[in-house]
Amino acid sequence: MNRWLLLSAVAIWSVAAPDERTIDISVRARSIRPGELVVLTVVPPIASDSVQIRAFDRDVPAFRAGDGSWEALVGIDLDVHPGRYAVSVTSGAARAIHELVVEKRAFPTRRLKVDEAFVTPPPAEQARIEREAALLAATWKAASPERLWSGPFVRPVAEPANSAFGTRSIFNGKPRNAHGGADFLSPAGTPVHAPNAGRVVVARPLYFSGNTVIVDHGLGLFSMLAHLSAIDVREGERLNAGHVVGKVGATGRVTGPHLHWTVRAANARVDPLSLLAVLGGANP
Repeated sequence: MNRWLLLSAVAIWSVAAPDERTIDISVRARSIRPGELVVLTVVPPIASDSVQIRAFDRDVPAFRAGDGSWEALVGIDLDVHPGRYAVSVTSGAARAIHELVVEKRAFPTRRLKVDEAFVTPPPAEQARIEREAALLAATWKAASPERLWSGPFVRPVAEPANSAFGTRSIFNGKPRNAHGGADFLSPAGTPVHAPNAGRVVVARPLYFSGNTVIVDHGLGLFSMLAHLSAIDVREGERLNAGHVVGKVGATGRVTGPHLHWTVRAANARVDPLSLLAVLGGANP
């Protein structure tokens, strides 16, 4: 069963339309902490053809949710510090600011032993690593302007996540970037399913993440499925939820076979389990 926090509030500050009605804003989230996904629901005072939202210094796309309401997926990035953050909402002449109070979140540390070539790559691989970093940076910024997903998000594999999102990683005694996704300890060869509908924007081997598939779900929302033993989709292909994109493997920087699932929301790194909690089915 989904476990999320429901917070409802009228905007704490607003410049209303002439009839002095304000924008109604509510949020739905598992918690308000770094790495969490917040579903923002906006009800303008009058029917509107567009809603503009800005949070954490990023523009966040909004989409119609029915009955005159709009929704937006606001990601609280892994590195956001605790504090009060303003989310601005504009609809026609009406403007409002809603405050999110981000609470502290402590992340554990893990120590792993991997091939040293994936900790201190040889000079011959530097150009490749830089190209792939540029590819990923460009991918997160080039989301489809349309909502491509529909219905609830599904687990890419049946097994539970076995390592926490945000874990501070130390490889071979050397600190590296925080773990920006969730790992699922699935047997090698297990089919990996698309968490929801979208378009394949990357389907190729990458140095650190091995055989990798990235699905653009639209409106800034992406899924990256990594360390695959095989890739069964092509770049540019449109998928439905549950489509098999590949098989679990142990390619790239790994200690053994597993699936790594990363989620980006308007370029914020969020926990995939948070996505399932607020937008998943009955048993995320």
